[in-house]
Amino acid sequence: MAGFDDMGVFYSDNFSADNNEQDNQHEQSRTTIKRKFKSFIREFHINNLFIYREMLRRNYNSGRYWIEIELRHLADYDDALCDNIKKQPAELLPLFEESVKEVADEITRPRPNDDIDVQDIQIMLMNDAHPLYLRNIKSEYVSKLIKTVGIVIAASSIRTKASHIAIQCRSCRNVISNIKVKPGLEGYAMPRKCNTNQPGQPNCPIDPYFVMPDKCQCIDFQILKLQEVPENVPHGELPKHIQLYCDRYLVDRALPGNKITLVGIYCIKRNNMAGKGKGRERSNIGTRQPYVRVLGIKIDTDGAGRSSVQSLSRAEEEEFIRFSQSGDVYETISSSIAPSIYGATDLKKAVACLLFGGSRKRLPDGLFRRGDVNVLLIGDPGTAKSQLLKFAEKVSPIGVYTSGKGSSAAGLTASVMRDPTSRNFVIEGGAMVLADGGIVCIDEFDKMREDDRVAIHEAMEQQTISIAKAGITTTLNSRCSILAAANSIYGRWDDLKGDDNLDFMPTILSRFDMIFIIKDEHNEQRDTTLAKHVLKIHMNILTSDDADGDMSVAKLKKYIAYCRSKCGPRLSESASEKLRNQYVVMRNGANIYEKEVGHKTAIPITVRQLEALVRIAESLAKMRLSPFANETDVDEALRLFHVSTLSSAGSGNLAGIEGFTTREDQEEISRIEKQVRRRFVVGSQVSEHAIVQDFIKQNYSERGIYKVLHAMVRRGDIQYRMQRKVLIRVR
Repeated sequence: MAGFDDMGVFYSDNFSADNNEQDNQHEQSRTTIKRKFKSFIREFHINNLFIYREMLRRNYNSGRYWIEIELRHLADYDDALCDNIKKQPAELLPLFEESVKEVADEITRPRPNDDIDVQDIQIMLMNDAHPLYLRNIKSEYVSKLIKTVGIVIAASSIRTKASHIAIQCRSCRNVISNIKVKPGLEGYAMPRKCNTNQPGQPNCPIDPYFVMPDKCQCIDFQILKLQEVPENVPHGELPKHIQLYCDRYLVDRALPGNKITLVGIYCIKRNNMAGKGKGRERSNIGTRQPYVRVLGIKIDTDGAGRSSVQSLSRAEEEEFIRFSQSGDVYETISSSIAPSIYGATDLKKAVACLLFGGSRKRLPDGLFRRGDVNVLLIGDPGTAKSQLLKFAEKVSPIGVYTSGKGSSAAGLTASVMRDPTSRNFVIEGGAMVLADGGIVCIDEFDKMREDDRVAIHEAMEQQTISIAKAGITTTLNSRCSILAAANSIYGRWDDLKGDDNLDFMPTILSRFDMIFIIKDEHNEQRDTTLAKHVLKIHMNILTSDDADGDMSVAKLKKYIAYCRSKCGPRLSESASEKLRNQYVVMRNGANIYEKEVGHKTAIPITVRQLEALVRIAESLAKMRLSPFANETDVDEALRLFHVSTLSSAGSGNLAGIEGFTTREDQEEISRIEKQVRRRFVVGSQVSEHAIVQDFIKQNYSERGIYKVLHAMVRRGDIQYRMQRKVLIRVR
């Protein structure tokens, strides 16, 4: 490594001849290696099928000048050769490509235009070895073949690089052509002195050469930015990144948000920022920045989160199959969701459905129907909404947690940024792109700006993000579930305000499959039990049944990933018939839960809510690894939909969502509130019994009167004395 950091080179003779003996030995070694590579392409076969010879002929004749080589096949043919290419890929890969080019020249004859030179063939390597974690790739792997996995978070536009150049001297006009440029991000060091010696002519000056663009051969290349997968990031640490260099037929294969497995050469390049500052030490000049020259890419087309499944042992898979066949799978999983949070049974069951999700469907016309379930939690502060979001992010195979206050539209979807080094535009994926195949937890959803919430409309329903900026037009995948938490505008929920509690448009609310209203209601028995539970947590005396649930977090995470990858249930005929009948009944205005609601409410149901019921039923079947959702799953889906969205809408709490309310109830509540304010001024007292009876005589409903009084007490407008049952106007 002599001269590794020597910046004072004023002369480089790139055309001097080496020792003849060394040249002969080197040439013999190259010839032997090329002969082995050519024999491998010609002779390797499986079941009398010469796979690489036929693949090369097929690809070349169809205009695809590349070939994929499995390293395990090369190891079976010549283990020493495979080991050498893993240790010295930069030296042996050009020989491999030359060998393949010569074989292609032999097997593709006669060609239509034999006078045309054979096209260069690109070698793409694939390796079935266990991948390295991105944070474990150290300096010992420099110039060696590596395999790693990650998520592409940024991609540059396709650019051009010279593979062979021609240079000319400005003084003597001497031309040197077909100079090979090193692949990757390395350039070519121009010679500082002309070697042409002409009698009677003065020597050429220093730095005489310039590049002749019209005589250069160029290839396409692209720069990607790879981030390690979330499951490999230790808790509390930042994910690692690395730059990828893709050239020729590897460009434009991976988009931001794609989870990829790549094989490449771990390279280093000069850090342009090193040694530029005034007063920096000379040792900083030796700083090198790593990057990977990609030789093969495999894209995970089913979304991220499959690495957890690949790490399952045979015993764990058999255990999961036995567990799925037990009768209490649904209850076991729901009780294992955030066991430290007391109660909220239906809410935990809804989160369980979100974690498993339904089945993504491709229609005959090419469109897709999403299978991911979206859930919105709205309620008072201190009701463990954020803790539930944190647990869901922890247990999901791929989870991204973000806060609405600190998230912009670009941070959630995608952005087009200018690369500071190349000044070209690159696409950088946001939270919903990086969580492809998992869930996104958005806390403080109500604190987001309206423009930022509108940006995720397409991502929530169509599960794509369309980009059309700075001349870049593309579509990214965002196949993820949304679990959002929000507070009321007034801090606490006010029953009198109805839809005024929410600062959401109906367009965003209708994209959530289930919407829960969580109220901090006063109940002496419940408050006592909750207080005991919280104090047990702080005193560290929780039993295993209280704290751990029925499944550990690690086991539940693996089971969720296993079910999502192995099962894609559909509705059975009987379940489909039952769901269709219930849909028709609700569309006609009949309330199937009339006795529970207490009055008949016409609730308009749209096809979007019908698809939500289908997704919930499919997620319940996926928990059991069942191929079909039965009538029991449909019944539970209807019950969850009732206790969440329909229950909130029927009581007037979500007057903005798809018209789910009765105007008569809202008008009556508004009239009662005005009458109460007129009845007694600030500082006056009135008996609760007297005011209720007075309003009943005026033909107001008792239910509406108590609803108004309860909301005004919670809001702080009225104080309530329990001993005398007297209402005092405070403000």
